[in-house]
Amino acid sequence: MMHNRIVTRAEWLDAHKQHLVKEKEATRRRDQLSAARRELPWLTVNKPYVFEGPNGAETLADLFDGRSQLIVKHFMLGPGWKEGCVGCSFHSDHIDGAVPHLAQHDVTLLAVSRAPFSEIDAFKRRMGWRFKWVSSYGSDFNYDFHVSFTQDELAKGEVYYNYELRKLQSEEMSGISVFYKDAAGDIFHTFSSYARGGDILLGTYNYLDLTPKGRNETGPNYNLTDWVRHHDRYGATGFVDPTGRYQSSKAR
Repeated sequence: MMHNRIVTRAEWLDAHKQHLVKEKEATRRRDQLSAARRELPWLTVNKPYVFEGPNGAETLADLFDGRSQLIVKHFMLGPGWKEGCVGCSFHSDHIDGAVPHLAQHDVTLLAVSRAPFSEIDAFKRRMGWRFKWVSSYGSDFNYDFHVSFTQDELAKGEVYYNYELRKLQSEEMSGISVFYKDAAGDIFHTFSSYARGGDILLGTYNYLDLTPKGRNETGPNYNLTDWVRHHDRYGATGFVDPTGRYQSSKAR
């Protein structure tokens, strides 16, 4: 049973005001970090990527949908998978509400997976999401942005992910990539973030961080796979394996 120290109201106010000073410092540091991110160098994107989505074949330029900024959610859903990664699904539950606001601020937000579009669309319908989600199947997009890995990489058991070589976790990984398109139509890769870099996008985590128990991820994996499930599967038996994919209890 958890139970913090019980104090008088004056002591409570004093402790919380001291903590507020630290929170304000962290907020200012976050503002400074965000400003520094916007000053990072860009990389020109020259390769002609083609995606398949609800509008048929589209280029990377088409995905901007008339805006100058594009955020891509690299969603872990490989060819033949019956459903998407649990963590990516958790993130995607936060997307629909943001899309119309971002669109009004010159930003398009969508998801890309390597699975064929028919498989993406089936899972999207099951989850009830409305955001745009396209397939990079048949292109190098996922490989070039280091969220999918070639057969040679898989055979070696070591892949380049989150800006370093690391032990293979899954043939598909998650991330966020950001692009800018100028008036001449040139496209630039401005930023990519992987692993816990996406925590800031998880509104549920921000709510949990306010509560006495916090994220309460106490094992066996000490991350969201300890408790997060597809939103239509809470209450069911089963577990999430180290690749982020849900397994029924029978699979143990």
